[in-house]
Amino acid sequence: MEISITIEAMYGLNWSLWRHLVQRVEQMGFDGLFRSDHFMIGKTGSDSLELITSLTYLAEHSQAIHFGSLVAPLSFRNPVMLARQAMAINDLSGGRMILGVGAGWHEDEHTMFGYQLGDKKTRLDRFDEGLQVITRLVHSSQPESFDGQFFKLREAQLVPQSPVRIMVGGNGLKRTLPLVARYADIWNCQVVEPAKFKEINSRLDALIGEAGREPGQVKRTVMLPVFCQRTEKDLERHRAMSKQHAAPFYTYSDDELKAWLYSLKGIIGSPQQIVDGLSAYSELGAEEIILEWFGLYDLEGFELLGSEVLPHFR
Repeated sequence: MEISITIEAMYGLNWSLWRHLVQRVEQMGFDGLFRSDHFMIGKTGSDSLELITSLTYLAEHSQAIHFGSLVAPLSFRNPVMLARQAMAINDLSGGRMILGVGAGWHEDEHTMFGYQLGDKKTRLDRFDEGLQVITRLVHSSQPESFDGQFFKLREAQLVPQSPVRIMVGGNGLKRTLPLVARYADIWNCQVVEPAKFKEINSRLDALIGEAGREPGQVKRTVMLPVFCQRTEKDLERHRAMSKQHAAPFYTYSDDELKAWLYSLKGIIGSPQQIVDGLSAYSELGAEEIILEWFGLYDLEGFELLGSEVLPHFR
């Protein structure tokens, strides 16, 4: 099972930290590095390095890891331009780019910058159309046309071709999972217990068959928040770093921030507890676990993951 890292970039990511993380993720032997795509979370912002420019840097300054967006919202990313950018980065990196896309969800950042998020149905309808546009442009060597409510193509073709892999994240049985079955190369299951992952994964197998594809055509990944600690002091350090660098947490008390960490429903514990928790997913068919790392500046905790958790999967 592959082990990768994803970071929530809106909690303080800048160029200095990004350079360091790109270097260390590859040096430590992680399989991949992903990042979120937000302007901000809440009504005040921290550093939040822009997605496409940061992934272009990663493509040039790494050699082995795969990488990408987890996820880019089609509520403020135009699917045509996003496909073009992703294909260019994929070409630059020798085929290591993964384009993770989503419907969008955070109301404040859309309102602040003038984007129309829409209700849930609107978001998912737009997402459906966007996936059709992206997959046509990425996978077809012929000009493509599409006439949708949100997006249109007229004999459109992107050159040069570089068929980037498409990742769709989400667990929704009615809309999201059928989209995964029809369009995705990779499914990212988000923050569920192993038993629930098994249930959803089985349902996806059936939907893929109904879409006329083979289950093996869709890679299964799981995103899980993790915090690896040896003592309570590790958690104290993590909380202090979050309060210092991530604007949404500036006013949180230590108890409030600790409660928030536990509310994420990930794995918090010793290195062995993390290893045991991740292994349960491997036994149920997960091909890659993407560890969600919130405390961007807690580099000591990040190193602990690489030194005491990662070797168990190598």
